[in-house]
Amino acid sequence: MTGSAHLRELGEFLRHRRGELTPAQVGLPERAHTQRRVRGLRREEVAELAAISTDYYVRIEQGRLAPSPPVLESLARELRLDHDQRAYVEGLVTQAARAGHRKTPRRPPRPHVHPHLTRLLGQLTSTPAIVFGPRLDILAWNPLAAELLCDFAAVPESERNYIRMVFTDPVMRDIYPDWEDVARTCVEVLRMEAGTNPTDPALTALVGELAVGDQQFRAWWAEHRVAHQDFGSKRITHSTVGELTLDWDTFRYAGAPEQQLVLWSAEPGTSDAERLAALAHGTARVRDLPEHHGD
Repeated sequence: MTGSAHLRELGEFLRHRRGELTPAQVGLPERAHTQRRVRGLRREEVAELAAISTDYYVRIEQGRLAPSPPVLESLARELRLDHDQRAYVEGLVTQAARAGHRKTPRRPPRPHVHPHLTRLLGQLTSTPAIVFGPRLDILAWNPLAAELLCDFAAVPESERNYIRMVFTDPVMRDIYPDWEDVARTCVEVLRMEAGTNPTDPALTALVGELAVGDQQFRAWWAEHRVAHQDFGSKRITHSTVGELTLDWDTFRYAGAPEQQLVLWSAEPGTSDAERLAALAHGTARVRDLPEHHGD
């Protein structure tokens, strides 16, 4: 593999980003007498801002050239990239350099949950917990997470992906009152992962499936927005305890870098905490029964 896939993605991202900006936003004068044939900034305007030649910038957008660190820093600054966007483009350039010196890595099969994470899940009885793998594949969960969100065991393993479920499972649309915000964030997180390995066959298949099947996913994916999230909060409408707002935090396990443990919690003393405790109490009677925790 060469770095071409990463560089093509970088070019597409930069092209889309300049289309979001106006000359006024980046300090360029508006030329009223000049009819703009493109949305946003022209290539030559970006090159002027970054103090590079237009040809140099064109080759970057075409995926034919990796920008040097100073040029990348200049482009990030002039295109007003935020922290996540900067991390994304820097990651693409880094991955392109690495890919140019190695053979195409074969993606391992769906990983098994690390035993230590399995042990933690068994001990977390009052906190919803899920173990995610690459692309937010759902690898394991505890009973309270299944009670809070849905019965993951009823979903075929090949379809047990959080992003796929958000877009294709009607239950997920019902439980999230802010479904559109949740779904948009999923797309942004998936786009960020695509920067790490844009040739990953499983990721390509997932994106293709959702782009064909869901118009909103297709439109949001085309926006090239990226996000990296390790914590946040979500509103959930539960059929038993009603609506509650929970915080979620991600913990990445050094022993299995592609696996992350996500825990849901509520501020003590709040009605959200009371509802979560009531939900946990309702699952207590089945905790000692055999459970499915992923393969």
